[in-house]
Amino acid sequence: MYENNFPSKRYKITLDFVQQHIPKNEEILDLGVKNPLSELLKSNGFSVSNTNGEDLDLDCSCVQNSSAKVVTAFEILEHLVAPFGVLKEIKAKKLIASIPLSLWFASAYRSQTDLRDRHFHEFEDWQFDWLLEKAGWQIVARKKWTNPTKKIGIRPIFRYFIPRYYIIYAERK
Repeated sequence: MYENNFPSKRYKITLDFVQQHIPKNEEILDLGVKNPLSELLKSNGFSVSNTNGEDLDLDCSCVQNSSAKVVTAFEILEHLVAPFGVLKEIKAKKLIASIPLSLWFASAYRSQTDLRDRHFHEFEDWQFDWLLEKAGWQIVARKKWTNPTKKIGIRPIFRYFIPRYYIIYAERK
């Protein structure tokens, strides 16, 4: 179910978190194109539709016009120059969002081949909380977890102890 090439720990924790906070009968709008996480949610009984790859910094109409009760944003907000805009425009009353945390021992992710696959932001947890609060969200639950790798070195050792991912469940104030 979580095996093969997928990051099984991250997907399992994310699915468990969604199952704890969102009833399966509530429609979900997942920010971003169809992806393994949205497909995993569907295969576990959730009703999920995705946005169409629009630049959410410039066009928030997908969240403004959506009737979904829940919006999910799995590792997408760090790619936006100004995530405040889309977070403020969400009409749904519930939000689940996850981000990679800033790591003091590693620079921000930057693909050399895909200009869209870069992190403009890698937040500390308090920065992300503040962003959500300013956009009108109240965090109800949160979770952080590590992302160990099978490499050798000092940084891989740090990854066993220092959280890499952060997920929140928030409701509109």
